[in-house]
Amino acid sequence: MPQDNVRVHTAWDRVDPAVLDRFREHSVANLGDALDRLNIADGGITPIWTGARAVGTALPVLTVAGDNKAVIAALEHIRPGDMVVVNAFGYDGRAIVGDNLAQRFALYGAVGAVVDGYVRDGAIIEKLGVPVFARGLTPAGPFKNGPGTIGEAVAIGGVVVHPGDIVAADEDGVIVIPPHRADEALTAVEEIVAREAALDAEVAETRSRLA
Repeated sequence: MPQDNVRVHTAWDRVDPAVLDRFREHSVANLGDALDRLNIADGGITPIWTGARAVGTALPVLTVAGDNKAVIAALEHIRPGDMVVVNAFGYDGRAIVGDNLAQRFALYGAVGAVVDGYVRDGAIIEKLGVPVFARGLTPAGPFKNGPGTIGEAVAIGGVVVHPGDIVAADEDGVIVIPPHRADEALTAVEEIVAREAALDAEVAETRSRLA
């Protein structure tokens, strides 16, 4: 399929996989607290299957509402560890991603996808185990006309996502961490985890004493 109306930008860096591994140890809620409770996508974007979670480097895609030509074109630009992040304008009339695309994301090395829009084939995607986050499900398939962009900043859930940003997603939602704040976020979240562990221990001790 011709891709003449899909603009592609590829001159950006990806985060060290070891850094992504450290973020995978933490929940989105704790990461949100570590970043002053900012950079969190609105609560309308949620996992389409229970237990889905993923952390990756943002590969942003901008589409026309109800059209996934740019998402298909993005397949050839996926690198291992990427999270496909699609601004589909929150449109609920057409699914931008289905099981066919989801399994190809995984095949080419993507850790998952975040779609500010709707998707379909939820049960199959769950069976495949591909983490996909979206505003909901619809059986209606997309058009494939374009235009769109790949590798340029997009907005999802009210948060700007730049190519190369760290995107973490779990059952609570989605957060975006700029790479230049990665060390700061990791230091802060580790302190939060330590404080919460101390509070949990205090509660356990009190429960034991009152039993």
